[in-house]
Formats: sequence, C-alpha cells, structure tokens
Amino acid sequence: MGGMPPAPPASQASWLPIESRLVIGALALRVFSALIAFLANVTLPTHVDQRYSVLERPHAFWDTFARYDSGWYHGIASQGYAYVEGGRSNLAFFPLYPTLMGWGGRLLGGHQSDFYFAGIVISWVAFALAMVCLYRLARLDMAHAPAVRTVLYASVFPGAYFFGVVYSEGLFLLGLVGAALAARERRWVWSAVAGAAMTATRVNGVMFVPALVWLAWRANPPGRERVLGVLAAASAVGGIGGYCVYNYVLSGDPLAWYASIERWGYHPGGNPASGLLAIARALASRPYQFLSTEAMAPYDTMNALSATAALALIPLVWRRFGVGYAAVIVLGLVLPLSSGQFEGLGRYVAVLFPLPLYLGSLAGETRHVVLISAAAMLYALGLVLFTNVHPLF
Repeated sequence: MGGMPPAPPASQASWLPIESRLVIGALALRVFSALIAFLANVTLPTHVDQRYSVLERPHAFWDTFARYDSGWYHGIASQGYAYVEGGRSNLAFFPLYPTLMGWGGRLLGGHQSDFYFAGIVISWVAFALAMVCLYRLARLDMAHAPAVRTVLYASVFPGAYFFGVVYSEGLFLLGLVGAALAARERRWVWSAVAGAAMTATRVNGVMFVPALVWLAWRANPPGRERVLGVLAAASAVGGIGGYCVYNYVLSGDPLAWYASIERWGYHPGGNPASGLLAIARALASRPYQFLSTEAMAPYDTMNALSATAALALIPLVWRRFGVGYAAVIVLGLVLPLSSGQFEGLGRYVAVLFPLPLYLGSLAGETRHVVLISAAAMLYALGLVLFTNVHPLF
C-alpha cells in the first residue's frame, strides 16, 4: 500500500472541495431514498403492523424511518436502559447511538418524535462523514476516480439503506472507517476515539479490533511509533469495556448484554458455514418451491447471498489490499454467521468497507455500469421491503 496519489488534474477541479461535494451527494441520496420509501409506503400494503409510530399517530412519511429495532433505540434514548432478569432486555443494544439520540431528542424538546428525529439526523450526518472518511481512505491506495467509485459502491450496496434510518449502521460505519483511516494515517488519538466509538455502537465491533491493530502495525515504523500505533488501535476495546462496566453496575453481570442477545435466538459459536450451505442446498435442489412456499426463504436468501458475495471477494481483497482489509471482512462476518441467524447479514455486509474499496479499484467502465446498476436495484428492493415492514432487519 503506497502513499496518497497526486490530486486530480486542474480540469477536474471544482469551486467546492471534494469533501463538501461528497457530503452534499450523500445527503442528496438520503433525501432521494426517503422519497422512494414514502412512495412505497403509500402505494404498497404494509406486511405487518409494528404498533408504533414516529409521531403520536401513523404518518406515511416519517414512519418509514422507524422500523423494527428503531423502537428499541427510541426506548433507550427516551427512558434509558432496563435490566430484565431472565428475559429479553434493551441491554442487547449497545449504547452510543441511543445515547446520542437521547441527547439530541432532549435538545429538540423531549417529545416522542424528537428522539426519532435526532436518530435520523445522527444517521444521516454519520453516513455523510463516513463517505468522506472512506474517500480519504481510498485515496491512500488509488487515484481520485476509483476513490469516488468506492464511495458510490458503499452508498448503493444492497443493505446500505440502513444508513438513512433509525439504526446504528451509519454511526458504526463512521467509527470503523474512521478508525482504519486514523490507524493508517498514524493519528493515534483519533484511532483510539474512533475505535472505542465503534465497539460502543454495535456488539460485533470488538471483532474488528485485531484487523485495526494489524493496520496500525503495518502503518508505523518499528520502534516507539509502532508501539503507540498498536496501543491506540487496541484501545478500541475501551468502548465495549465501558459498556460491560455499566452492565455490571446495573445488573451485577458485566455480560448481561450478551445474555440478552442470546434470548433473541442468537447463539454465536456455531459452524459459520452451515447456514449458508443449507440455503445453497435448498436453492440448488428446489429453488422455486423454497422461495415461493417458505415464508422466510426470500429474506434469508437475500441476506445469505450478500454474505456469500462478501466471502467470495476475500481472496481478491487480500491480494489487492493485504491481509488487514481481508481480515475486516472475515471478522465482520464470522460472528453473525456463527449465530445461526440470517437476519441482519445484509447490513453487516454493508459496513465492510474493503468491499467497495475493491470494487471501486476495478478497471472497465462497462463492469461498473453493470455492478452499480445491479447493486442499486437490490438496494431499492431492500428499501421497499424494509419500508413495508418485511423481515429484513
């Protein structure tokens, strides 16, 4: 991996810096996605009634931002955590995103809708900043044009619609990409802060710490700087560590969050390949019957195909960018794949930034037209299904 390539030629210059244009483009995409979701909500039937709304009564536009886990985040933001001994509790949801929602919601007035509005703002701003960080990270290895393509791929990944709703994905992506960028640019304080934010945002954030440590090891010369870089990257465990302390104070068990996750049917530690192989066998032996008669088959297949595509790209990412970026993909998928559940795999794949980096680095205009068009169609399909409360979450 070399240094940052030269800036684009003068003919490509603009009166706005590239960072500003990326922010504007990211926010414009979020607006367009919100309009598509609204149209889907008013033209297609809702799959199930989730029994909560952003406002005090159902609203066809605002409710598209709040589906499934959004209600849990709202509950934490507005009322805090509550330990339920022997049952499901909101401790399963890591604290940074709902904490920021709580601060923002109270700043806006503290009404029910204010916490949801704060969540939307946090998701949108985090996504826009993550795209800027991703561009800068890409520029460490490639020229301007493929770096912009990288941002485009990350924006239209099939699960990327989660970056614009009341979910923690946008904030998590910002923490992960920011930590990787800081590690490679040898910004130790930012590496520690971004990494801790990442592990305080989502449970599988801690899985990425070894990859960040490796990136810091490779980025720093031997000696004191390498030690400081590795320590900064490793200090990302402070986020999850702090949450464990909070769990202990609240419940007497530092891993109460883990017990709560298990009560949702997640049991990490199984064979990570077994679920994908089961889907593959069903699709190979009875595809039509499987997809048309089993209620969860279409959704499980979409999630499984996302994970399978990511796994297939690992050797290519390794060869192009090295073991650190390949490890990001492996470590990002091994925990959810070993849990015996397909749900969430699409959004877990969407934050694996080496995937858009690799795709953006490819040559050939026709290839990008096909890949980006296919990704955008799957993005739209997922957005519409999620908006109408189908089990893609």
